Amino acid sequence: MRSTTYSNHLINEKSPYLLSHAHNPVDWYPWGPEAFERAKRENKPVFLSIGYSTCHWCHVMERESFENEGAAALLNENFVSIKVDREERPDVDSVYMAVCQAVNHSGGWPLTIVMTPEQQPFFAATYLPRESRGKMPGLMQILRQLADLWHREPEKLREAGASVCGHLEAGGEAAADAWPAQALLHQAAGDLLRSFDKEYGGFGQAPKFPVAHDLLFLLRYSKLHDNKTVEYVAAQTLFCMMRGGIFDHIGGGFSRYSTDRQWLIPHFEKMLYDNALLAYAYLECWEQTGAPWCLWTAERIFIYVFRELTGEEGGFFCGQDADSEGVEGRYYGLSPEEVCGVLGRQRGEAFCTRYGITEEGNFEGMAIPHLLGEEKPWIPDPETAADRERLYGYRKDRYPLHKDDKVLTSWNSLMAAACVKGARAALRQEDAHPVFRQCLSMAEDSLAFVRRSLTDGEGRLMVRYRDGEAGHRGHLDDYAFYAYALLEMYQIGSRLSYLEEAVSVAEMMVEYFFDRENGGFYLYASDGEQLISRPKDVWDGAMPSGNSVAAHVLCRLAALTAQPEWIERRDRQLSFLADQVKSYPAGYCFSLLAMTEVLYPARELVCVLPKGHDMTELQRRLAALPDQGLHILVKTPENAGCLARLAPFTEEHPLSDTATYYLCEGGSCRQPTEDMDEVIRACMDTL
Repeated sequence: MRSTTYSNHLINEKSPYLLSHAHNPVDWYPWGPEAFERAKRENKPVFLSIGYSTCHWCHVMERESFENEGAAALLNENFVSIKVDREERPDVDSVYMAVCQAVNHSGGWPLTIVMTPEQQPFFAATYLPRESRGKMPGLMQILRQLADLWHREPEKLREAGASVCGHLEAGGEAAADAWPAQALLHQAAGDLLRSFDKEYGGFGQAPKFPVAHDLLFLLRYSKLHDNKTVEYVAAQTLFCMMRGGIFDHIGGGFSRYSTDRQWLIPHFEKMLYDNALLAYAYLECWEQTGAPWCLWTAERIFIYVFRELTGEEGGFFCGQDADSEGVEGRYYGLSPEEVCGVLGRQRGEAFCTRYGITEEGNFEGMAIPHLLGEEKPWIPDPETAADRERLYGYRKDRYPLHKDDKVLTSWNSLMAAACVKGARAALRQEDAHPVFRQCLSMAEDSLAFVRRSLTDGEGRLMVRYRDGEAGHRGHLDDYAFYAYALLEMYQIGSRLSYLEEAVSVAEMMVEYFFDRENGGFYLYASDGEQLISRPKDVWDGAMPSGNSVAAHVLCRLAALTAQPEWIERRDRQLSFLADQVKSYPAGYCFSLLAMTEVLYPARELVCVLPKGHDMTELQRRLAALPDQGLHILVKTPENAGCLARLAPFTEEHPLSDTATYYLCEGGSCRQPTEDMDEVIRACMDTL
């Protein structure tokens, strides 16, 4: 039970992370003018701490330092302290994380920054213990030193802050001749293959992150070049992750990353964006290879998200904590005694044998279930599934697990896009698990939630929603990810309202974020709060960057509308990215995926349908086609006028009493046909 002896300026915030610090003895402020005005008035430096609700080490630093009265007194006397939820303010986080990485060549959360009242940073670190440990300086020591320096030599610290800011300018002009090249894709694939862990899958050594967009790139590359080795690397990595403890074999879903090479012991927080991207990757692998374990893993991700991270109003929540009752991983650990108590001795012992649950455990005296003993892909039989469900119920009631129940436009949109991919699985395979038949309505509900609750009166997007309130003007990721999800929805259902909305959102994205002089998109809007720098994030890290997703949006709009302005914007963005990624293409895999749209022949299919045509059957047939490199428009008597405004070239395709299909590829069009089977064969032949 947290003490409520103290209350600070976070008490009226909506973020679960900020509210968890509202009763610290530290006199925290939220990011805003009040804190900086006080710092200027009292001539104090600013202590900035950035984290998020499900961050394990953020909780550790809070318990050690921010709940400690001695540390709080030192902060309150000498600094103005600001606490930021990185998920609510990705702009602030991005700017100061760049500082930390520039100074220390590494970063992470909690992020610790000390800066002038003018927001110029002169100290950066991540987690710090309260007291010094060996060669690792403690927070108390650092605070005393910085406070002393500020009083004795403030100009030196101001000069240091100004120097740091000088290195934070946004990316410069792209090279005039920069353009996507297949060589970038070859280099990225080669670099990933060279770092592939042949024994346990994944890339490099521990810790290992399940970077889904790297695997999506490898799957796409393997298809374009008919390279089975590359396909194996992606599929084997997905299989090894599914076997390990990073995958929750009891409740479904993936944890943030693995602390070891085998994917056995995770860092236990579960994030919505990881699970959205991984569901998409497993489904892509299933579509390409037909491996049933891929479909099963995606099924378990959706089951987890729908019952644990879905709000009654339709939005998807951010994630769940690594800690339970203050102990990391406690929620997920099981003992043989517990398993046998739930399942009975015979079934319990069999379950423990299969899932590696032993008395000695594999993580701090607890056993994290895994399937590392499985040498080949395996899907649990129905009886094992029933055992897992019983253990899920037991585990859920045993220890409470904190949930970050805010809805972020960007992450919510990623999950909506994954749900569309799941809905395609339901169309492709009639006997797929019922959860896939839920996917389309879940995507619709989550996008409707954004439209209803995360959009202001001017149609501008907001960053987050919680407890009846939307907050913070949207950033690039919000617009790019939302437009991407809308286009995914249009592709599966051909409802023109989704394409219309995607065009509108993309227009705002260009208006408020695009650098017309040098190319690329800024992280925050031209009319937003101006920080010490205005970055253009390009690196595809834990999530694809806003710039790479924006490139996908522009590529799709250029293909679907054939409008010169969208083609010009696409080309400008791809030129910018080609220049940015050339130093290390493997770090920009989602950008490389966008580049395949112009490096390889894309296909456009216009389906002109008579009134009353069976759309369900058409959608089922189209779902059998791969959804990359194929752009589909559906013209009907009801939508012809609206479609002509969005894609004027469709006026040339006349309506008739018979369904007619127009397929073009690489600037060359086939003869129109009324034979859908012929279209399917033609599309499959061009893969």
